[in-house]
Amino acid sequence: MSRLLAGAPFLPAAVLGAISIGAAVSGAGVVASLVLAFAAVGSLIGMAATAVSLRATAGSLRHELVKIAEGSRDAPPRPERFGPLAPVARGLADVAAALATAQTAATTDRLTRLANRPTLLAQLFQEVDRAARYGRPLAVAFADLDHFKTVNDSYGHGVGDTVLRGVADVFRGNVRAIDLVGRYGGEEFVLILPETTVEEAAAVAEKLRLLILGARFESDDGAEFGITVSIGIAGGLGQRLRVDELIRDADAAMYSAKSLGRNQTYVFSEPDDDARIPRAPISPAGRAAAAEVGLVARQAAEAALSAAVSPLPHYRGKPSSLIAAIAVRLARELGLPEQEVERVRVASLLHDIGKVAVAEQILEKPGPLTTDEWQSVVQHPRIGQVIIDQVAAVRDAGAIILHHHERYSGHGYPYGLRGVDIPLGARIVAIADAYDAMTHDRPYRRAIGHDEAVAELRRHADIQFDPQLVELFCDVFSRTAPVPDPALLIAPPAMQLRTQDRRSSRRAASA
Repeated sequence: MSRLLAGAPFLPAAVLGAISIGAAVSGAGVVASLVLAFAAVGSLIGMAATAVSLRATAGSLRHELVKIAEGSRDAPPRPERFGPLAPVARGLADVAAALATAQTAATTDRLTRLANRPTLLAQLFQEVDRAARYGRPLAVAFADLDHFKTVNDSYGHGVGDTVLRGVADVFRGNVRAIDLVGRYGGEEFVLILPETTVEEAAAVAEKLRLLILGARFESDDGAEFGITVSIGIAGGLGQRLRVDELIRDADAAMYSAKSLGRNQTYVFSEPDDDARIPRAPISPAGRAAAAEVGLVARQAAEAALSAAVSPLPHYRGKPSSLIAAIAVRLARELGLPEQEVERVRVASLLHDIGKVAVAEQILEKPGPLTTDEWQSVVQHPRIGQVIIDQVAAVRDAGAIILHHHERYSGHGYPYGLRGVDIPLGARIVAIADAYDAMTHDRPYRRAIGHDEAVAELRRHADIQFDPQLVELFCDVFSRTAPVPDPALLIAPPAMQLRTQDRRSSRRAASA
């Protein structure tokens, strides 16, 4: 083609030569020769124009290919614009779309559509480098939803996911375009705030905290609830910034906000060695004393709550030391931390506290319940949770109380949770409660013996009860039936003794 184009300047001479030869041969052949000559010229000109067009189109495709390789997110031009090379352009468009999808999946949290953790850290490295180069301020906010496990336990993980998406929308819709919000993990979020001092970041965090406080979410049954967030702030200026220190300090500030009562913003600050009251970690003795007093307060709240409802004439949810003994034994056999064992104990004692709202004639009815009567009964776990939520010292037992009538197969109430979605404590209490119910007389049936009760538990394993917990129960109580432990209903004697010893010491010291 280039050779043909190179000979183009000589085409007029060739045409004239052809015409002269044609005239010399025959007058009639002149016209035919002229037509052939101009046809050859038109063909050559068309080929030249096509070559120029193809070269321009190929240049455009090469430009689009470079943009794709560089990770550009601009949509490529429509394939029709590339003429004969449209199939190639269509293939490049498909490649660009696939690469964009892969890049989104690699950089975005699938649930919240925010930046994921690797993207957050990569961006933070860039912002720290920029702030150090130009001596500019940078702040990081670390946010964690308060009591989010309770949301999952009480309403299910589907509602929990809705809460996470809602909080993400609040964050995304109330920051600047230059800020980056991402999900750091679980219920934790991180905000990277360039050109922002810690004081300005604290103001932004407070605005976000209040917006989340005012947000309302809805459970599957239409009940509305809210959630709070604790936020920690860290930041600085220029060369003093380090990525690992920013994350560590913001995280520490967030935990300080948690320890101060949650639902607040806390700005990280370095300890001041010259301060009149220097900061210091709590001593082992101080921590032990605090835990001891806290346990006494918890037991007092538990006793006061039980005392408030037990005298009611129709209340049938009185604490059972047998249920508590079984639940505590199983929890300890599982190697649960002592704090979790205590949580299971409290829940086992108060699991039926919601029956305070169920009429006596329903609870004592010897025959089958009507639909309305059954509806009154099945609401007692939720009523129990509402009661427990009003008593801060025992509130963490609420999820166990709420779900102790769920079934392992998913056919229980109040939320139809299935398998391990049911809190472990609730699965433990369900077995202890069922054994107690089977081995004691009820208005609607007579009690059965230990061996028969064990057989019933085995028969309903994987349907009503956690099969592994049923096996554990059978292993622990295979030879001897469980017995009530009244000590679980009151403060442990050792605790009482230590408390009395401290009082005696104080009296002696004051004397």
